[in-house]
Amino acid sequence: MGQIALEGMEFFAFHGFYDEEQKIGNKYGIDLFIETDLRRAAESDDLDETVNYEVLYALALEEMKVPARLLEHLGHRIIDRIYDRFPFVQSVKINVYKFNPPLGGICKWAKVTLAEAR
Repeated sequence: MGQIALEGMEFFAFHGFYDEEQKIGNKYGIDLFIETDLRRAAESDDLDETVNYEVLYALALEEMKVPARLLEHLGHRIIDRIYDRFPFVQSVKINVYKFNPPLGGICKWAKVTLAEAR
């Protein structure tokens, strides 16, 4: 087993519980941690034997374009897309950040973490 991680991805998107958030948008961040067997890719040096980073990013980007009220919902959608595209993946952990959430005070980000294993 091994881990593939994409950390610090940033997007501008239109998520949020409040209608205003979905109109003005905000900056969001995503960290992905994928657990899978990396032995075949390590031996073959073949991209088709592993999880392609570009595809992971593209899946996250596509889901970021579809507004969600909750970070939890958004994270779950991304996990589902990863499992659909890469059925050999054993587990996925995702952090979804909302930068400068509307809390009435200073807060660098609000973050949810979801982890699902098969």
